[in-house]
Formats: sequence, structure tokens, C-alpha cells
Amino acid sequence: MATTHPAPPAGKTRRTIRPSKGWAALHLGELWEYRELLYFLTWRDVKVRYKQAILGVAWAVLQPVLTMVVFTIVFSRLMHVSYNPIVVNGKAVPYPIFTYVGLLPWNLFAGALGRAGISLVGNANLLTKVYFPRLVIPISAVVAGLVDFGISFVVFLVLMAVYGIVPTWHVVWLPLLVLLAMATALAFGLWLSALNVLYRDVQYIIPFLVQLWMFLSPVIYAPNFNNGLYRFLYDLNPMAGVIEGFRWALIGGAPPDQTIAAAIVMVLVLLVSGLGYFKRMERTFADVV
Repeated sequence: MATTHPAPPAGKTRRTIRPSKGWAALHLGELWEYRELLYFLTWRDVKVRYKQAILGVAWAVLQPVLTMVVFTIVFSRLMHVSYNPIVVNGKAVPYPIFTYVGLLPWNLFAGALGRAGISLVGNANLLTKVYFPRLVIPISAVVAGLVDFGISFVVFLVLMAVYGIVPTWHVVWLPLLVLLAMATALAFGLWLSALNVLYRDVQYIIPFLVQLWMFLSPVIYAPNFNNGLYRFLYDLNPMAGVIEGFRWALIGGAPPDQTIAAAIVMVLVLLVSGLGYFKRMERTFADVV
């Protein structure tokens, strides 16, 4: 049965509002308009994380340092893991430095992914009360990780001074590598945060996924394969390129070549598809959360 609409009053015109499609539907320009909200949510996340902690910000130092110590004792001393030592100025880079450089981008990525994956459910009160671009929530969760990264990087500089190692000139590429690590976390975080609204089991899967992912990434080892299926699967892991890039930028060694190129392609594909999926599910967030 056809539906009829009453004619508009004389002198009036009827305007039909339809949802925008394609990239216009993302309203990415609104992110700049709501930049103050992004800053507030980011700073709130940092303060809440350390407000009730006895050691406070010291956890940002203890976490990577203690992890480095454990990996050094277990894998280097007990299991004798081969890590293809990098030679800088005629001497090999010690395993603690090798591991810590891998932990720098990994901790940035793992923390950002964990927070972004549960960010929508954790901010349910905001989703149901006021309008703002929902992308602000996972983005703020990712950006908040820069505080911990900055503190960990200062510790790294101290370790470099202790071991008498000077960073290479490739360090100028570090900001882009940091951005790539954050983009990787955001790309996966968009998928996981939207899925977590529908399926709350996702929040329990994320820690297991991150733990498994770490051992599939070259945090405590360096790959010794050049071709074949293993190399192909290795290159599909975008964090492999990021970690190799960090080591190249900070302590030298071979450039990440095809691994970093594969990482960029993978992140772009996941980021674009994640934005599309996030936007498609956005209309249901307030009803389901």
C-alpha cells in the first residue's frame, strides 16, 4: 500500500534529510571541531589509570624495565635464544637493549589496543547522553599511550648512556614509526571496539590476543628466514615492520625493507575497512551499549 505525504503549506518547501554515504558519512572534519573533547578524554584516561595506583606514574617505568629483565634472564641466560646481535661502532648491542627497543613500540601498541578495544563500552554513559563523533573515543584511547611511551623512551636513553651506545641518524624516522604503531592499534581498535559493543566476549579475547601476538612479533628475537611461507606470514604482521623499524632507527642494523612496506599496506587496508565498519555500526551503539 502506497504511503502519501501531506502537501507542505503554501510558500513552504519540503526538505528530505537522508544519511550521507561513502567517506562523507564519516564526518572526519568533526574530529577537529571536537578536539577539546579529544584532549579531555585523553587526559582523563591518563589520570584515571594512575590516580589510585600506589606507585603512580612509576608503573610506566617499571613495566618495560621488569619485562626486559625477565626476558633477559629467561630467554638469553636460561634458554640461550639467538637474536642475531646488531653491531654498532664495532661492538654488539647487548640483549637487554635489543629487547627494550622491541618493547618500546610493542607496549605502545598493546596498551593502545587494549584501551581502544573496550573504549566504547567503557564510555557507555557518554554514548547515550550527548552527540559527538564516536571516533573520538577510540582515538583518545590510542593517543593516551603516548604518555607512557614518552616515559619509557627517557628510560631507554638512560640505558643507552649506561651501555655507551649512541643512536644512529636514522632516529629522524622515529616519529613516523610511532605514528605507524598508533595507526596499527587504531586500525584493530576500531574493529574490536565496535565488535565489543555487540559481543562482550571480545573484551576477554583482547588480552589473550595481545599476549599471543607478542610472541609472534620480533620483540625478543630477530627473524632468520628470508623467503617462503614463514616470511610471507611474518610480513602480514604489521607490528613486525614497526619493531624492525624501531631497531633500525635507534640502534642500527639492516633496514626493514619489505617488512615495513607490508606493514604500511596492511595498516591502510585495516584502517580504511575499520573506519567503514565502525561507521556502519555507529548508529546502533547507543541502543546496544
